[in-house]
Amino acid sequence: MSVVTHVSDPRVVRATFAQVPSGVAALAATVDGIDHVLVASTFTVGVSLDPPLVMFAVQRTSSTWPRLRMADRIGISVLGTDQGELCRRLAGPDRAARLHGVPLERALDDAIFVRGASVWMGCRVHAEHPAGDHDVVVLEVVTLESDDDVDPLVFHGSRFRALD
Repeated sequence: MSVVTHVSDPRVVRATFAQVPSGVAALAATVDGIDHVLVASTFTVGVSLDPPLVMFAVQRTSSTWPRLRMADRIGISVLGTDQGELCRRLAGPDRAARLHGVPLERALDDAIFVRGASVWMGCRVHAEHPAGDHDVVVLEVVTLESDDDVDPLVFHGSRFRALD
């Protein structure tokens, strides 16, 4: 292992951060009759158990988050191992096509969940904190469900992986 003492090269920082595995979550809701979704590979659980809090980071340049944050509830779907291609589609540049034809479950409170995910959480925005070129968003979990038969999709080394 080599030790880098300077973090001035963003490529080195990105490559190093890519060595830390993370779950991949789709955050989705209907706002003013329009469906919105964004994908977060920075999703973290266990921020707090009382109240139950989770968090993710979103780029300040995101055009989706300003719309999605207006939802009463946001559906979080921790994607399953067989949903890598779906993940790329959900994160694609064509916002209108992201959810087209995707098998979804819709809650009465406007949260949207992706079928086949390993975990579903219905959340509301708890807090937002500026953090460099991102905002850290803390969400309070209101409802949750998991499928023990579906392993989560993991992002590691800049690619999707399955748990072994």
